[in-house]
Amino acid sequence: MSQAEAAGPVHGERARTAPRAVSPLWSLGLFRSELLITFRRWRTLALLAVLAAVPVLVGIAVKIETSDGGTVGGGGGEGPAFISQITNNGLFLVFTSLAATLPFFLPMAVGVVAGDSVAGEAGAGTLRYLLVAPAGRTRLLLAKLTAVLTFCLAATLTVAMAALVTGALLFPTGEVTLLSGTTVSFGEGLLRALAIAAAVALSLLGLAALGVFVSTLTNSGIAAMAATVGLLITVQIVNSIPQLDGVHPFLFPNYWLSFADLLRDPVYWDDLLKNLGLQALYTAVFGSAAWARFNNRDVTA
Repeated sequence: MSQAEAAGPVHGERARTAPRAVSPLWSLGLFRSELLITFRRWRTLALLAVLAAVPVLVGIAVKIETSDGGTVGGGGGEGPAFISQITNNGLFLVFTSLAATLPFFLPMAVGVVAGDSVAGEAGAGTLRYLLVAPAGRTRLLLAKLTAVLTFCLAATLTVAMAALVTGALLFPTGEVTLLSGTTVSFGEGLLRALAIAAAVALSLLGLAALGVFVSTLTNSGIAAMAATVGLLITVQIVNSIPQLDGVHPFLFPNYWLSFADLLRDPVYWDDLLKNLGLQALYTAVFGSAAWARFNNRDVTA
């Protein structure tokens, strides 16, 4: 018997007992799997459909009102921001739709998806099988958090694209008059609309991290979704009470509507940067809390 043959069983035993290395390709595959799980759910598709319907309904309502000779907003400033400018330029339907959905519809959709991210699989009994894979808890949690953040961007772009198509079909387009009175080309207006969509998506990061953290606290997806949405409503109420204005700068929705400053020339960066810093803080705090909770969680129960 040769030396190689004699060493064969030993090498085979080592191959069977050696730990399996985690490659970057596995991480990419895990993230892709989380994306497919998130966006294949009927609940996710229904939320995106509702978000896409909002700008269509707003556009049709404005079109009907103006065709009947009425004044959009009733002349008293009622209705979402920018709604009175839609008839002059359909691009303003993008800004109006984002302003209309940001206080509740967009955050609610994110809260539902984030709240179900971990708790849903724990309740279904599939979480323990995911942790059998060599990815580990940290990688799995990062994949889930990244999938939720991707949904934030997808939900925002869904509203923006539906509004852009509806606005172009129902209203004239062309040069855009900014809030500061400066007129820019339609191309620059599109770039500003894209920047606004990105700002809105980034505004949802803090809520997304909060929802993932709540999701690590329970095995019930419904309870996690309800708790996240309930926290959202509570914070929104607190943020609307003038007597509590001392705590408003620390609440994650406080600077959500700062995206309107991107429609000024020059752009007002103060509130935009405060919003990004606040979202980064919430993401870091609740992302770390979710990691600490998930790493110590008993998933075999």
